[in-house]
Amino acid sequence: MAKQIGIIKLKGTIGDLSFYKTKDGHLAREKGGVDAERIKNDPAFERTRENGAEFGSAAKSGKLVRDAFRTLMMRSSDGRVTSRLTKLMSDIRALDTTSARGERNVAVAIVDPAAKDLLKGFNFNNRAILGAVLYRPYSVNTGAGEISIQGLVPNLHVAYPSGATHMAFSGAWAKVDFATDMYSVELTNTENLVIDATQTDLLLAAGTAPTGTGTDVFLLMVEFFQEVNGVQYSMNNGSYNALSIVEVA
Repeated sequence: MAKQIGIIKLKGTIGDLSFYKTKDGHLAREKGGVDAERIKNDPAFERTRENGAEFGSAAKSGKLVRDAFRTLMMRSSDGRVTSRLTKLMSDIRALDTTSARGERNVAVAIVDPAAKDLLKGFNFNNRAILGAVLYRPYSVNTGAGEISIQGLVPNLHVAYPSGATHMAFSGAWAKVDFATDMYSVELTNTENLVIDATQTDLLLAAGTAPTGTGTDVFLLMVEFFQEVNGVQYSMNNGSYNALSIVEVA
């Protein structure tokens, strides 16, 4: 594909050229490719069909995760989270060592500890990576659904944006079933702190365990606010907020 660099940007089709806008700018490409019916039926494209089926499965698993945590993602995510999560699910799907080519999927692969390790640490907002925001260790009690941070001093252990006066910690415990496309999510309490030198022991706990079956996924979120006349406003519409998968069991 080519990038449009002129003053006047084109959009649409002229002859064999298609002009369109993406997050990377205004691009142009030449029309072409193989007929869709041939891809669906020609034996020569069997590998292509298998790859497409597995990509579709990975994209579906990524959407399941996004749906499960959408209420949190509304406050902390970036514009490429969908593609990044699909890529991650493709990497996890590749760890399915029992299904036939074209049928490998996340539901089978996720039982592998290596697959869980890939999912653990995923950041929904790549503008605010949890490890670059929070400098204090945390622990996750997977049986009780608790996340604890001991001895937190906000102005020492957190990289907060300029102008922020308060911050909030919250979490979630979910069961995500990649085989049935079902999920259940329980949110923890939210702890709102002034950004100062006060030391605090934080305990974030879900009120009850999520229902159903599936993979246990635990999330931690850090949000930043600026208080004006007694009202706390989210900093820059949440672009500084961190949201990460901190444990998978």
